[in-house]
Amino acid sequence: MLTDLQIKALKPALKRQRVFDGGGLYIEISPAGGKLWRLKYRFDGKEKRLALGDYPSVTIKEARKRRDEARSLLSGGMDPGAVKRAQKAGRLDAAANSFEVTARRWCETNKNTWTPKYAKKTISMLQRDVFPWLGTKPVSELETPDFLSTVRRIEARGYHETAHRALQRCGQVMRFAVAEGLALRDPTADLRGALSSWEVKHMPSVIDPARVGQILRMFEHDFKGTFQVQCALRLAPLFFTRPQELRRARWADIDLCEAIWRIPAEEMKMREPHLVPLAKQAVAILEELHPVSGHLEWVFPGGRDPKKHMSDAAINMAMRRLGIDTKTELTGHGFRAMARTILHERLGYQPEIIEAQLAHKTPGPLGAAYARAKFIDQRKEMMQDWADYLEDLKGQSRAKNKIE
Repeated sequence: MLTDLQIKALKPALKRQRVFDGGGLYIEISPAGGKLWRLKYRFDGKEKRLALGDYPSVTIKEARKRRDEARSLLSGGMDPGAVKRAQKAGRLDAAANSFEVTARRWCETNKNTWTPKYAKKTISMLQRDVFPWLGTKPVSELETPDFLSTVRRIEARGYHETAHRALQRCGQVMRFAVAEGLALRDPTADLRGALSSWEVKHMPSVIDPARVGQILRMFEHDFKGTFQVQCALRLAPLFFTRPQELRRARWADIDLCEAIWRIPAEEMKMREPHLVPLAKQAVAILEELHPVSGHLEWVFPGGRDPKKHMSDAAINMAMRRLGIDTKTELTGHGFRAMARTILHERLGYQPEIIEAQLAHKTPGPLGAAYARAKFIDQRKEMMQDWADYLEDLKGQSRAKNKIE
């Protein structure tokens, strides 16, 4: 039997050398000086060889242990070489179907329905808060405690909302894995109520009619910035879309003759385009703007680069310059809450019609597509009533300002 001193003393030669230890185990010395443990055995009448690792990474003791395990497989009628290949294939399959690989594939599958900013935010959160603990584990082996311990690490840092969002994303990845046949179920479904709740921060908004009229008048008469930004300010309350949808508006999607803005499905993460009926006031503003940016792709081009759309901070910055507090009073997103409240409480429109125009998901078997088709006529009427109401508030504010 070999000793460490004997192995260390072995020198390379012009040809490979084999020095046996016993039971078919030997060490092979290459001309370059490498030393590799191998096992010679017979299976089904054929001589075979099995690599057991390199020396000194694999010690004599470990090499003999691996030899004995291989011989145990032989005595059970199994080929150690075939077993090793199967185990390697299994590890490769597990690596190919790890949580991180599956999550990245889920992101890639959905990226065409996400905005670039949302896609970047999603993968960044997974890389920072999830992959370090779950990334290498096969999705088929993940259990409820794995996800719970991961999101509770986030919660322990005081990021309660992030913990909830991370759990949501993990659930989406696992449901994707189930659909792909890589896992049997989504273990995150068992974690409902496991995390502490957090206070949802609502975007500041304004619902007092007098203040709404004052703000609209400020947009039209007091703003001193570029014409494109002023038009965006004037259109934001008329459209009450999400800020990213407004600033990413393309002329190709707007039909002034038909008075409709068709936001592409991929922009909205929907199956169909979202329709925004254009009130006559909105059409008039867009017609004013068309000579300025109509030759470009974007309705609201960037101030520095007209090939890009307006920045995400432009609307809020413009309002701050007018003296509007975007932290406590109103943000670009706040026009949605303004419209939702006033349309229902003062103009009497039903919530389902308002929600359809807000592009919120509609419960029920037919889903949002049904609501969009069903309420389009009512929404056209509502959008014109809304624009007329805002015009009236602005007129009242103008008259009051003259009196004062």
